[in-house]
Amino acid sequence: MAAAGFRRTHTCGALRAGDVGAHVVLCGWVESRRDHGGLLFLDLRDRHGVTQLVFSPEVSRPALEGTERLRPESVVAIEGVVRARPEGTRNPKRSTGDIEVVVSAVQLLNESETPPFEIADETDAAPELRLRYRYLDLRRRPMQRNLEARHRLMKRIRAHLDAQGFLEIETPMLTKSTPEGARDYLVPSRVYPGAFFALPQSPQLFKQILMVAGFDRYFQIARCFRDEDLRANRQPEFTQLDLEMSFVTEQDVQEMVEGLLADLFETLKGVAIPRPFPRMTFDVAMSRYGSDKPDLRFDLPISDVGRVAKRTEFRVFRDALATGGMVAGLSVSGGGAALGRKGIDEAEAHVKSLGAKGLAWTRIEGETFAGGVARFLQGVAGDLRQEMDAADGDLLLFLADGRDLVLSALGDLRRWLARRLDLVRADGFRFLWVTDFPLFERNAADGSIQACHHPFTAPRPEDEGQLETDPLKVKARAYDVILNGEELGGGSIRIHRPDLQSRVFQVLGLDRERAEARFGFLMEALRYGAPPHGGIALGLDRMLMLLYGIDSIRDTIAFPKTARSSCLMTGAPSDVDPAQLKDLGLLLAQGAVGRQAEPGDR
Repeated sequence: MAAAGFRRTHTCGALRAGDVGAHVVLCGWVESRRDHGGLLFLDLRDRHGVTQLVFSPEVSRPALEGTERLRPESVVAIEGVVRARPEGTRNPKRSTGDIEVVVSAVQLLNESETPPFEIADETDAAPELRLRYRYLDLRRRPMQRNLEARHRLMKRIRAHLDAQGFLEIETPMLTKSTPEGARDYLVPSRVYPGAFFALPQSPQLFKQILMVAGFDRYFQIARCFRDEDLRANRQPEFTQLDLEMSFVTEQDVQEMVEGLLADLFETLKGVAIPRPFPRMTFDVAMSRYGSDKPDLRFDLPISDVGRVAKRTEFRVFRDALATGGMVAGLSVSGGGAALGRKGIDEAEAHVKSLGAKGLAWTRIEGETFAGGVARFLQGVAGDLRQEMDAADGDLLLFLADGRDLVLSALGDLRRWLARRLDLVRADGFRFLWVTDFPLFERNAADGSIQACHHPFTAPRPEDEGQLETDPLKVKARAYDVILNGEELGGGSIRIHRPDLQSRVFQVLGLDRERAEARFGFLMEALRYGAPPHGGIALGLDRMLMLLYGIDSIRDTIAFPKTARSSCLMTGAPSDVDPAQLKDLGLLLAQGAVGRQAEPGDR
């Protein structure tokens, strides 16, 4: 019951020409009002659509009393009769555009204050204002469509995986802190003073233990939490599709994921996804595209031109190579004219912001080079063109520095140029598997060895002998699925043998005692007959964003956080009563203060 005497019979998006003459009751929010002298028109909205209401003096006289209170965003219930719109007034853009409802009775269920921004499909309201009044922002049709799409995505995932023999199993939200990646969100225990739970960064260890328990195909749409400095399109709490399978190889997991993604894109978007997805090793991705998540919707590969550059007299090139560095470049087809000198200067400023010392350039004119560093390169023009697969009119851009800096800066410049020159095919979905990641890497801060993904990823069998002697050369049985230059998910074949897991812990500096304290429950489980297993986690927020072309990951989530991990609507995180801290056995450090107010906070 919406209110006494008013029981909704239809939604605001349901009525059609076939309903003409029906007596109906609608409930919703006033979207707009138009007073045409003797006639009053209201648009009534709910999440299903909009219906035009007509208050006519000959039919609606009792209902017209007090209609001045029916302001936009007020909640009302109406009774009336459906009629066809007069010829010439139909609205083909609206699903209910052939009809209108002549109101005979109305009840104001709740008045609304004037909203701080217009509830419209397009808005220029500041993101902070939209987050502060999220319940109003969610009334906008694009936001409601996003959350409806999220529902359909999850529904289809469950149906597909159920048909493939997977079981949906929930894992704990309060678990043990095992700090190996981002910082944990910690939850103090009242029952055990001084002890803490952690909110899960992922269900990784529990899903491995489910494999030990014999549940050979598991999935979960899991909430995960990471207390890290946020970047664009990251959130402190997020949703991922978690999968794990027993008795599988990398190919088995990849084929399963490809089938799922193809089903989702075809069912929800009407797009056929070619399979199998192409594969590319990490080393090739980095050397050719400067990224472990290359966007293949455009070409523009990186060319290592060191063999040619060392024969030039250009000191910048020769010095970089003499110190073990790299000279590499991009060949921009027709870019000389399209970019112009101003664009080249902007490109140089961009790579300098990434740490590069400068950007060398020249353009091909016939059989020679012109502009920039052309005078240093004329003697190797033919070889350089061949090395870079370049043609007349191309713009050649070069960086000379340490290998990591050159590749990462050129990878970033590649994406910058694609946006600047409109090279990206916006209508395409280009999937890719990146494989054979390093198992370990150096920590930039202290030089220690750390896991590239997580410490439960299995090394390639042929590399196990190098674990202790040359760990940085060991490749992992890891794989990431990439879509249009974004990491959609990552996974691996896991370590299922306790002896191998112990060796990996030791490489990471975890002696037996520390490993037992952090991961003793896992090690014990592995000793009781763990099967070979592997899996993957796919970011659902990001998948939804890419699937439907949504600009921000925040617009795929009902109640997201700001870039500083706060909720502007509720004011969380907030101070708590000292009595609560005492009950938990906690004492704030001297000088600690609560969260500082942000713009938009109450």
